[in-house]
Amino acid sequence: MLRTLVKKEQKRIFSSDDTAIMKQVLATHAPDGREVDLESLLGVIEETFHHSVPEDIDSVINQGTHSENIHTLAGDDKHALLEFDDITGFPDGLANIIHKISCELTCKCSGGSDAHASTLAILNMLSSYSWEAKVVISLGAFAINFGEFWLVAQLFATNPLAKSIALLKHMPNIVEHYKSLKTRFDAINLLIKAMLDVTKCIITFKNLPHQYIQDDQPPKSTATAHIPTATYWSLKSMVACTSQLKSLLGMNYDRYITATSEAWELSSLAHKVHTIHEHLKSILVLCYQNIEEKQHDEYHLMLVRIFEVTHIENTKILKALFCAKDDVHPLYHGSSKTRINVDVLRKKHVLLLISDLEISNEDIITLTQIYKDSKTHSDLHYEILWVPIVDTLTWNDSHQHKLEQLQSMMPWHMIHHPNLLEPAVVKYIKETWKFEKKTILVTLDQQGKVTSTNALHMMWIWRNRAYPFTSTKEDMLWREESWKLELLVDNIDHNILRWISEGKYICLYGGDDMEWIRKFTTLAAEIARSAGIHLEMVYVGKSGSRERTRKSSITISEENISNTWPDPTSVWYFWTRLESMLYSRTQHGKSIENDSILKEVLTLMGFDGSDQGWALISKGSTEMARANAEMTMTTLSEFQKWEGSVHVNGFVAALKGHMESLQTPHHCNRLILPGISGGIPEVVVCSECGKKMERFFMFRCCTD
Repeated sequence: MLRTLVKKEQKRIFSSDDTAIMKQVLATHAPDGREVDLESLLGVIEETFHHSVPEDIDSVINQGTHSENIHTLAGDDKHALLEFDDITGFPDGLANIIHKISCELTCKCSGGSDAHASTLAILNMLSSYSWEAKVVISLGAFAINFGEFWLVAQLFATNPLAKSIALLKHMPNIVEHYKSLKTRFDAINLLIKAMLDVTKCIITFKNLPHQYIQDDQPPKSTATAHIPTATYWSLKSMVACTSQLKSLLGMNYDRYITATSEAWELSSLAHKVHTIHEHLKSILVLCYQNIEEKQHDEYHLMLVRIFEVTHIENTKILKALFCAKDDVHPLYHGSSKTRINVDVLRKKHVLLLISDLEISNEDIITLTQIYKDSKTHSDLHYEILWVPIVDTLTWNDSHQHKLEQLQSMMPWHMIHHPNLLEPAVVKYIKETWKFEKKTILVTLDQQGKVTSTNALHMMWIWRNRAYPFTSTKEDMLWREESWKLELLVDNIDHNILRWISEGKYICLYGGDDMEWIRKFTTLAAEIARSAGIHLEMVYVGKSGSRERTRKSSITISEENISNTWPDPTSVWYFWTRLESMLYSRTQHGKSIENDSILKEVLTLMGFDGSDQGWALISKGSTEMARANAEMTMTTLSEFQKWEGSVHVNGFVAALKGHMESLQTPHHCNRLILPGISGGIPEVVVCSECGKKMERFFMFRCCTD
């Protein structure tokens, strides 16, 4: 879009007349490679303009009462001028060429000669210099004339020599009638500003780093093609300004009023030069974008290479990731509320918690419990570092407020602000570690080597048992596991663990249909009494339905229907662990055909993804029967058909057997998989019939 606008603006600015003029201008250009310290010379020029134009013209008119201000430089002005006291670095002959151009401006403009011819004459005098040198040297010559004009005007009332020169030039009237000439002086000052802006812009193009942008390639080649035009109009503006100043000398008062109308010429030139400057600035923006892209690519390649090398300790890795900017304390410690350096993480296992600002409170609360628990064990040596990934271009006050709110909840280390991250680092995180939107936990060992690109699922399943959170440790933990109730509920509810050890019958059920919940729990309680068993029922809610689950839990508790988990985080953690098991087993190459754990996980997630409720009834750790709402109600309603089997095979086995007998080829199961980064399997088969399931895409915005 910006490139298109630049092209349109280019056509508007540079007319066919300019094309004809530029043929003459380019014919004067024969550079011999000589160099000039343009920045230093421009600094002196700017100081000259700064001190030439009085901030308060009344102080000039009434100099008799303000004479002490004429000869005394302020401290800041002295300091500025000291920087330019030594001009020995300027090449021989520079002062001479500046003097010649100054004379050219003075003499030609006094005679009323053609401005275009005068401009070409100056360009011919500067044929051996580069375009940027031409405009700076010419501006220096003009600054001499302009500075001398105002030096005499400001000192004539207090300095005899200045007064004599002013009288000879008929300058007292200029000061006396300044207000009548204000429009013209304002136009001159505006044009000087435009010329300075263009000059600085041209020098900026010259100083762009050549290793990142080529002179003969767009966008810089586009700017290079238009710099001669910018130079010509800047020089022509200097000629016009000088002509206007010279025309004031010896002017009668009756011409002052009509002279003010002549400011339109200067205003027109100021508009022209300003437009050229805006166009060059737009090209400069494109140049900076190209440079930044190449710098980011260079930095990204450095990150790739640095992670390929083995290091003695992790400091180099951490500094490459988080210390690219000049901030010596890029980290913030949540507990101590202090800014710190990355050196505090030296030789430690570092877990990079990577997320956007939408990281859930449940994520933070649960991770905080695990993190604080690690501090009570001497053999767990890891630190968490939160890395917020945010589009800083759209950053606003609400983002800042959200950032501070999240930081206040976290006890671990974190990047102080997202803008401290280099774009190349964000690119590396997204491309190499596959961060999209879902929170991930990248683990670095003490040498800075990546041991897992997402250990968050290990953390959710086994908490600190998964330390040091490597793929090897994950594989070892899975070899110790089987599908059992302890794996499903972990330590979310200690009552369930106690009931397991006591050999009680346990029922976990979910969904958010209160009518079904009332019917199911009433029927289940009646069947339990008929079968002579003690059944403990626990409501585990529904994933992604926080508010509805919360309301259902309140109703269930108030009506004393069953046990609930009053803390919504427990419900969230239950379903998050199931998602984590799915991700982990899939990453280890497991499939529903050869893995019972993955099959059971997908079955429960399929129940949750439907519009119905569901129930799982167990005795002990491994004896389980589960079904959706319809199958569960039908089976319980037909208790008399399988009651005899209860005394022979046990309640759970009899229940499961009757459920299997009711299964038909006709079913419609729906499985909603979370947007897990890199964790969605390409093929999922139905847990009920084993056939490959159709794949659809669902986009959901749930404000529940």
